[in-house]
Amino acid sequence: MKAVDDVTLSIKRGETEAIVGESGCGKTTLGRSVIRLLEPTDGQLLYGGQDITHRREKELIWLRRKAQMIPQDPYSSVNPAFSVFRIIEEPLIIHGFKDPDERREAVYKALENVKLNPPEFFAQKYPHMLSGGQRQRVAVARAMILNPEFILADEPVSMLDASVRISILKLLRSIQGRFRISFLYITHDLATAKHFSDRIGIMYAGKLAEEGAVGDVLREPLHPYTMALMKAIPDPDPANRHSLREALPGEPPNLVDPPSGCHFHPRCPIAKAGLCDVVDPEFRELRPGHWVACHLAQ
Repeated sequence: MKAVDDVTLSIKRGETEAIVGESGCGKTTLGRSVIRLLEPTDGQLLYGGQDITHRREKELIWLRRKAQMIPQDPYSSVNPAFSVFRIIEEPLIIHGFKDPDERREAVYKALENVKLNPPEFFAQKYPHMLSGGQRQRVAVARAMILNPEFILADEPVSMLDASVRISILKLLRSIQGRFRISFLYITHDLATAKHFSDRIGIMYAGKLAEEGAVGDVLREPLHPYTMALMKAIPDPDPANRHSLREALPGEPPNLVDPPSGCHFHPRCPIAKAGLCDVVDPEFRELRPGHWVACHLAQ
């Protein structure tokens, strides 16, 4: 069983790559592997040219400062017994910042950066005293406190109201522009990926089905799965609404016993017997910078 199989990504400084797919497709496993919260069983991870694939944890202290994570759940991702100040200060303590005044200044600055003003007011609050959006801003401030170069944002707005989602994504975009941070944005929502990302990878059953510049992929999708996801984007007009279940027959494959050939062929409307159910498609560059894993894409 492979939760993630033969996935290749390259993320530049200051760039956002979105990974989009259904629940269980391997998005979060990929993200956690990228920042070495999980150790890959095969393949290679390079960060700034350094091989981190099988480094021991004590050899990754430098990476823990450079690569941070914004988790999905703004409720369970913070310690309810800690004040906001203590939550944001903790990474500084772990990484040896010994001057209390320096830590206080850094915490207040982080709160200002995520628009929790005045910082002195929010620093003394506890998580239960904050809204979901404010808690997620605290999680962003905690991720920013060590001045990282790379952030894994694992569905950071999926549990928030629609109006709050926009404000959090605008905040992340603003922070990215100011500090040139690279993001790996994990989501199941093509709409937010479209507005937040530079490149996008469509993931299905542990593999990349399609990858390229977000405008190219969403304007001219090459893989049948991407086309189905596009049809399932929410539309204000009820007559134009389609769920993914309506767009595609069946269920995603069980990764314990995946189908032979292309993993998508049992649900694919254009699959050819004797080809798609037998041969695993090559991940090929069909347009400049636009990659797809489909025998029939052209």
